[in-house]
Amino acid sequence: MQEPSVDNHFQAQHAELLLSSFLGFTGMPLVQEETAEAVYQAPFPILSHTTDNDPILNYGNLTAQNLFEMPWAKFTQMPSRLTAEPGLREERASMFDCMRKIGWINDYEGIRISASGKRFRMRAGIIWTITDANGNRVGEAATFKDITPL
Repeated sequence: MQEPSVDNHFQAQHAELLLSSFLGFTGMPLVQEETAEAVYQAPFPILSHTTDNDPILNYGNLTAQNLFEMPWAKFTQMPSRLTAEPGLREERASMFDCMRKIGWINDYEGIRISASGKRFRMRAGIIWTITDANGNRVGEAATFKDITPL
């Protein structure tokens, strides 16, 4: 997937899956103006990964790219487990196992690490399953409203 831009309508198809799945699980809009550009430019991180056994990040809005200190090309090639330090990956995996049972979780908290090694705590997180129009699971996504450098 190319980096969202005006030329590709800010990856409108993927953004629509993020928006519709989030609304379907939470009953709330992901962003106030429900457009692909608003998702990409939101002032809080929005990221997603594939459904592979070792999921690869496939979307990160500008805030997520800045937070993890990675440009789109690098961000979207990284296994999502690498967003957590080695000692915290099991906890992260357990959270995803729990989330998959019900489709989403609210108020998640975890510690993550950027490409340069900066650690930060994410709170008030919502993790959800991305589904297509037929209800098939096509990915998983996360957003966080509270981020504290450690």
